[in-house]
Amino acid sequence: MSSLQTNAFFLLAAVAGAAIPIQGGVNAAMGKGLGHPLWATLVSLAVSFVVLTIVMATLKLPSPSIRFLAQAPLWMWAGGVCGLLFMSMALILIPKIGASVFIAMALAGQVITSLALDHFGLLGLAQRQLNSGRLFGALLLIAGVALIQLSSTPAASAAKAG
Repeated sequence: MSSLQTNAFFLLAAVAGAAIPIQGGVNAAMGKGLGHPLWATLVSLAVSFVVLTIVMATLKLPSPSIRFLAQAPLWMWAGGVCGLLFMSMALILIPKIGASVFIAMALAGQVITSLALDHFGLLGLAQRQLNSGRLFGALLLIAGVALIQLSSTPAASAAKAG
């Protein structure tokens, strides 16, 4: 892989990451308007389904292997549950703790889990040993998460106090 490809992949990952707090904020507002966060989750998933269907039709993707689906191990179906869990927690927690704290805590969970998945080569991922550099990088990220959390004061609370 060329460095240009690597840089493009890093940029795309950052764009995907930027979409997460935006999605959380938009869906939180939708949940408030609809009366419950889970209604916003349903609306968001429905929009995702429609947009993905259009994209797949535009790309003229071949039909999936029904045989594979019938034989796939149970753990392979967990992706949808994980997405639902993340989206629902974002909808419920972002209005309570703020987007930055939610994302910081979610990032801490992602870093710790990712290190374990890589180290043990779980879920079919390539094995990448945990070493001092990777561990130190994770600790720096988690320290940043802690700093964001400790420095967080809601504007409404600060205005009321002042």
